[in-house]
Amino acid sequence: MSALGYVIAEARGAGDRLLADVAARLSAEGWRLSGVVQVNTDRPGSRRCDMDLRVLGRGEVVRISQALGEASQGCRLDPEGLETAVALVETTMAPLPRLLILNKFGKAEVEGRGFRALIGEALAQGVPVLLGLKRDNLPGFEAFAQGLGQPVAADLPSVLAWCRTQPAEI
Repeated sequence: MSALGYVIAEARGAGDRLLADVAARLSAEGWRLSGVVQVNTDRPGSRRCDMDLRVLGRGEVVRISQALGEASQGCRLDPEGLETAVALVETTMAPLPRLLILNKFGKAEVEGRGFRALIGEALAQGVPVLLGLKRDNLPGFEAFAQGLGQPVAADLPSVLAWCRTQPAEI
C-alpha cells in the first residue's frame, strides 16, 4: 500500500495554490503526474469565485462550481462537473503516474463519491496520493483512510520533501 499524504491549509485558497505549485514544480522535474489542481477565478461584482479543476497530464479545465446567486447558502459544487473531472483523471492512470494529486478530499468523497474510489485504486496499485483537506472533513477522511493518512505541513518545502520520499518504483 502506498502513502496517502494530506495538507490542511487554513487560509482560503491557500491549499489550492500550494498543490498547484507542487504540481508545477514536480512536472518541471519530469514527474509523471495524474490528478487535478483547483484554479479559483474571481468574478467581477460577486463575492464568490468560479472553481475550475485543471486535469494534470491532459490539460483540460473543468468547471466544478455553479452560479447559484449571491444570496445562496448551499453548496456550489456541480456534481456533474466533478464526475467529468474524475473520468478525465481516470484516463491518465495508465501507465501509472508517479504521484496522484487531488485538490481536495471534500464532502463528495466523505459521502463516497467524487475521487474516493480512484484514491483507493491508486493506493492499491502503488501510486502515492497527495490531497488537500479542509479541517471540517478530517473526521470523514480519517474514517476513509483508516490510519493511513499522513499529515504534511502546508508549505512548499515540506510538501515537496514528502513527495520526494515516496518510492519511484512505477
